[in-house]
Amino acid sequence: MDSIKHCQATKDLELYDWFLITSHVHLIIGSSGNTLSNILRDLKRHTSEELHKAIANNKTESRREWMLWLMERAAKKTSNDAKFQLWQPENHPIELTTPKIAWQKLEYTHYNPVKAGFVRRKTDSKYSSSIDYSRYNGLLNIILLDPMMI
Repeated sequence: MDSIKHCQATKDLELYDWFLITSHVHLIIGSSGNTLSNILRDLKRHTSEELHKAIANNKTESRREWMLWLMERAAKKTSNDAKFQLWQPENHPIELTTPKIAWQKLEYTHYNPVKAGFVRRKTDSKYSSSIDYSRYNGLLNIILLDPMMI
């Protein structure tokens, strides 16, 4: 989340929707200047470096060696010169060409933690913008999509 905040503050990231789970993240984003591919590259680089440091420095983490090994092994499978890799090298962007499609994707991300069994209601998810769309403040600053645009 700190990486997202940093990109919002310094890289022109516009955040409309987000959802974070243990295995992946969903974002509805835009930019008022920087290219989205540059923002995503920097976001992924920063989060992987910070998580790698956090794991490496946490001597009490019982899975520490295994997680570091996994990250190093993943890096060896890519063509770049990285020593470790957290994220998959590709992204799966979908251009949201109409307000209706944007709202469909927004609803999908909000119900994702419910379908995964992490929460009972979409507004129970702490790591999601669904709370913002219920008129409360969530953990990240977002730009609300206008429901009248549908």
